[in-house]
Amino acid sequence: MATDPFKTDVLQGTLDMLILRTLLFGPQHGHGITVSIEQVTNDVLKIDHGSLYPALHRLETRGWIAAKWGVTTNNRRARYYRLTAAGKRQLTKEESRWERTTRAIARVMKTRPTNG
Repeated sequence: MATDPFKTDVLQGTLDMLILRTLLFGPQHGHGITVSIEQVTNDVLKIDHGSLYPALHRLETRGWIAAKWGVTTNNRRARYYRLTAAGKRQLTKEESRWERTTRAIARVMKTRPTNG
């Protein structure tokens, strides 16, 4: 759990989708993926490196991303990840599933209690 009450850990099962979505904009190294997600969410979502790298490995094993070594702007070696065609197809599926899930949750949250 996040220690700051205003920051949220990424919901289980959404990290893969967030990574795929981030890589839609171009190749990125692991730290860059983390920074991008945190910046886009105004630091509401925090990505723990202990979760990120196993997720990257899992996505690479599934063929949804590919990696190669490169050099960062700080002149350090890093693995750069890019979205594959299979990853783009998977992202479309994940986004559709996410939309259905969030609509269902919104319906529950908007339901008013009945006084019975």
